[in-house]
Amino acid sequence: MRNIKLVEVRSEIAAGTRGASLGIDALKIASLDKTSDFFTRFDPIHVQDANNFLWRGNKHPHAKYIDGVYQVLKNVYSTIESLRLEKIFPIILAGDHSTAAGTIMGIKAADPEKRLGVIWIDAHADLHTPYTTPSGNMHGMPLAMCIQTDNLECQVNDPSEETKQYWEKIKKIGGDNPKIKAEDIVFISVRDTEEAEDHLIKKFGMKNFTTEEVRSIGVKKVAEMALDVLKECEQIYISFDVDSLDSSISVGTGTPVPNGLTVDEALALNTLLIKDKRVCCWEIVEVNPTLDTENLMAENAFDILEATTKSLVDNF
Repeated sequence: MRNIKLVEVRSEIAAGTRGASLGIDALKIASLDKTSDFFTRFDPIHVQDANNFLWRGNKHPHAKYIDGVYQVLKNVYSTIESLRLEKIFPIILAGDHSTAAGTIMGIKAADPEKRLGVIWIDAHADLHTPYTTPSGNMHGMPLAMCIQTDNLECQVNDPSEETKQYWEKIKKIGGDNPKIKAEDIVFISVRDTEEAEDHLIKKFGMKNFTTEEVRSIGVKKVAEMALDVLKECEQIYISFDVDSLDSSISVGTGTPVPNGLTVDEALALNTLLIKDKRVCCWEIVEVNPTLDTENLMAENAFDILEATTKSLVDNF
């Protein structure tokens, strides 16, 4: 286990509903209920959050709490960069999905010459910018940060100068260059997008394996095809948002969407993908136990976390 590190990021300021910061503890409670020793096997790193910004009020309607998000992303970035410089494999348990940008920035900074691919298992594409967002919630923006797009072709908002300054600073964390190529993002089960995101997906030819495709051609084939799309990439990062699961299962998350994956499909998918030797980081996000009863979301998510980690360890 020496080369694997749990990274806990209890940030929730970029989510639309409160409670995602409690998701990590909900996973730990689920492990106790399942009498698993998972959390005794790893010595976790805690990344400083900026949830105290929630008490200060939001001054940035088109990028809510962007000043706090900037701080968290810098903290995640430096943590992940340090781990990857030591060739340690981070397993990240995070609250809201915005922090994934810091992860990508950190992976890239540790190995700037290596082409990095992203497998994004999620109901949402998270390609919005302050110029296009309908909600202002920054957990819908991490991939836009990493490909350094403003998507002004689809602009509907006019953010304040201060918001724009923070947005520019965020895009430059880890260097003033795109951390990933847009075509090196592979979506799985994305099914709730807005026009501005669809524009970028079409413009860059990003591949999305729909839930229907997962069913029709099978999990194993989708995993193979997703990895094949990234055949030119030397490193791969997998981010698993629990709202990729069907809304009948994913009650305990802020933005559930129908027609998603089953727990078995998600578990099989992640355990297969993580066996690829290019995978250097895996993450699970957006468990929110305040929206749940009986901690069901966390219990399902924990099963996926434990099985995926076991697949990694067995294949290390």
